[in-house]
Amino acid sequence: MYDPAEALRRMEQTEQPEVNSIVQQEERFVRANGIDICYDSFGDANAEPMLLIMGLGAQMVLWDDLFCAGLAARGFRVIRFDNRDIGRSTKFSGGKRITPLELIKLRFFNIPVAAPYRLHDMAKDTIALMDALSIPSAHVVGASMGGMIAQEVAISFPQRLRSLTSIMSTTGNPKVPPPTREAAMLLMRPTPTTKEEFFARFTQTWKFLRVGPFPLDEARDLIRAERIYERGLHYDGSARQLRAILASGSRKHRLRAVTAPTLVIHGTVDPLVHPFGGKDTAASIPGARLMMVEGMGHALPVEMWPEVIDAIAAHAHGAVKKAA
Repeated sequence: MYDPAEALRRMEQTEQPEVNSIVQQEERFVRANGIDICYDSFGDANAEPMLLIMGLGAQMVLWDDLFCAGLAARGFRVIRFDNRDIGRSTKFSGGKRITPLELIKLRFFNIPVAAPYRLHDMAKDTIALMDALSIPSAHVVGASMGGMIAQEVAISFPQRLRSLTSIMSTTGNPKVPPPTREAAMLLMRPTPTTKEEFFARFTQTWKFLRVGPFPLDEARDLIRAERIYERGLHYDGSARQLRAILASGSRKHRLRAVTAPTLVIHGTVDPLVHPFGGKDTAASIPGARLMMVEGMGHALPVEMWPEVIDAIAAHAHGAVKKAA
């Protein structure tokens, strides 16, 4: 009988030797843009810097350690960090959960959503982190909301990007189809009140977002949930981040000014950010390359890591060669 947990252990044990030898720096804090940002890093401190920006309500550790090590093994100093209002970075206050009425006003009447901060503020966090770490420019990779933040960095701070990779994200264009009804309901559900409820919600949510059976990830979900729970939950922060997305509007026309070499990666069956969101992103950025991953939902399943890691690394290395 197939044992996914055993398969995962074999995968970790037989990973390429260079991945196993990657040095992971412990979590640290820096003061940046007036807040404390928690980060860690993988690989040679003198290698090409690559920043990973995670999505809505997602801690930095959802960039899996082995995924980060895989990128580091390809010649990068990989830095991941907790966005403001999540994980171990500074928490804010104000801003209630989005109501259905606000969503209706936004979609049909274009009435803006109020928010304590916007995606541009989170892009400034990213730049301030780079300043604190003495990084003049970097490859920036963002997933979901992280892709939106990365796009804001590319628009407002073009000199700080060596390359841009936007994964399962979108432009904010209101013409992009909305999430599926089931995916939208995930964002609107009441928050768990116990550890057991959180674990059940975590595994259920990611199984839905991955779209289909991915045994290696399902075997790993409880480990991921435990790590996230131990680092600290902050549901109000997730609500404020959602407000930041909705209050920031469309980047579609501003993306025409992006000069960084850009790769857009999107799954063909993404239930949360419609696949047209990735296509719209690529179409909006001059010279961007679009990579549609067959069978990928709103997640990065272990089985798809080799394809995705290779694409990100090749894109970043290609951008360096082009600039030389």
